[in-house]
Amino acid sequence: MDIVRTSINLTKTFRNVGRLKEIVSVFAKNGFAEFISRGVTTKIPDFVLPSSQLKIKEELDKEEEQDWPKIVGKRIRICFEELGPTFIKFGQLLSSRDDLFPNGFIDEMKLLRDKVKGVPFSDSKKLIENSLGRPIEDIFLEVNPHPIGTASIGVVYKAKLLDGSEVVVKVRRPGIEKSIEVDFSILSYLATQAERMSEEVKYIGISRVLHDFAISLQSELNFNIEALNCERFKVNLEKKDTKSIFYVPKIYKEYTRENVLVMEYLSGVPFSDQKKIDEVKSELVEKFEYGIELFVKSFLQDGFFHADLHGGNFFLLDNGKIGIIDFGLMGSLTQKSRMNFVSIIYSLLTYNYENLVYEFLDVAVYEDIPDIDKLIIDVRDSLSQFVGLTVQQTNFSILLRSTISTLTKHQIYLPRDWFIVFRSLMTLDGVGKDIGIDFDIFRILNDDIKDIIKNSYNKDDLIEEAIWTGKDLLSSLRVVPRHLRWFLKDFAKKGYAVEIVHTGHEKGVNSITNSVIFLGHTVLTGVFISAGVSVLGDVQITHWSQVSLLSWVFWLFGLVSFFKGSIILKK
Repeated sequence: MDIVRTSINLTKTFRNVGRLKEIVSVFAKNGFAEFISRGVTTKIPDFVLPSSQLKIKEELDKEEEQDWPKIVGKRIRICFEELGPTFIKFGQLLSSRDDLFPNGFIDEMKLLRDKVKGVPFSDSKKLIENSLGRPIEDIFLEVNPHPIGTASIGVVYKAKLLDGSEVVVKVRRPGIEKSIEVDFSILSYLATQAERMSEEVKYIGISRVLHDFAISLQSELNFNIEALNCERFKVNLEKKDTKSIFYVPKIYKEYTRENVLVMEYLSGVPFSDQKKIDEVKSELVEKFEYGIELFVKSFLQDGFFHADLHGGNFFLLDNGKIGIIDFGLMGSLTQKSRMNFVSIIYSLLTYNYENLVYEFLDVAVYEDIPDIDKLIIDVRDSLSQFVGLTVQQTNFSILLRSTISTLTKHQIYLPRDWFIVFRSLMTLDGVGKDIGIDFDIFRILNDDIKDIIKNSYNKDDLIEEAIWTGKDLLSSLRVVPRHLRWFLKDFAKKGYAVEIVHTGHEKGVNSITNSVIFLGHTVLTGVFISAGVSVLGDVQITHWSQVSLLSWVFWLFGLVSFFKGSIILKK
């Protein structure tokens, strides 16, 4: 199933008119009748909207002193609870969007995290046997029918393999895939209608949130992807965790399918169990700060990181290590995004708000170029108050919301992958505060920034970048003259040049073309010379024989390119 491509047109939605009626009825009886009666119910054949004594608009007008986001949030939460897993999952996503919604609304959405109903074990057992193609007794010595975890997508059971290994079995809810596809198409349609009727709703950007929802569901619904994420994360972590403090569980791939995941069971105390964690807090301080450093290095150097590191996904294991679970939601940054992020952090640490704004504009989404001077002033006023504070002194939700609101004020929006990074940092911040650990994330970034920049711009990457740049330049140099000739032919053919063409203009055009080609060869020569110097590194050269062969090759290419350009220029 490809949720991202799910159509939101009426024809698609009305194939599921029964579910649409149910959703509309639930929202209507909880006070949203006025908002959904226009443009929605009128298109449903023979449908009468149920009456409701709850008028949310009247309540908002009457209770002027109350927290209106909390009132709206409570009504929506009740609707989501009644409508089931898809809506509960969507509410859980909304609870993480501190950048878009007020605190009262966020607090209500957070209550949905514990509102998911269980699944009869008989249904889970049937699904396991159908997926693995054999009776459950042929795989497991025992399976505890009482789940140890219940989420909107899956249910988790503790079990033992035939060899005695303790494992957890994650089972996708039976029928959830079809249910999500239906509900998502209806959600998309309702969001589209709401944005047409309300500029405020359109400004919030519910459609963007739904798009993020679809992307995250793509990975979470397929447990094969989660298994691959786990193995990739484990390999990356082992390279950096020189102290061997963190542990990622083993995946049993032979028993893992799209809807079933079997993973090593971790015996320990979750960080969310604050009472037990308080008893061993002293031994966690150094380990957790070390973990923050690993996290920062992971997403800046590899671009791949765990995007949902809340307290329930951290475990203090019996052997003293820290275990990490749940790899359904991972983040990734392209190399360009990582370089921009390094530049932004460095600008922030050096109080260079002008450069910070320009780096933001390189990655942000906007239609009109903003007033740069005003934007620089607003960003400086927004962020300067947080620099130098420790985690206990900083409210990262306020920091993020302040940053996002400043950018939004200028109609600038951060891309989804960047928001995931910020949200991940906020989640880690929350874990630190919950267990009473204070750390200065700005100091950690400042300590590592030079190493990060050095590793990000290493010799091999520079050589590779030089080669690809050279290839692109050569391709461009071949294309430009052709397109210029085609343009001139088309220009003359249509008669535009009849009155302005003079004898000898071809010579001038050729001269300009040759100059452009020579300039391209000059740039290419510089690239090859720089690549040759980069290969030498920090080695002190006392004789020409000590220069590496690869450097001579790069310099030879540069010399050939320069002479070729010179010959073309003289034509």
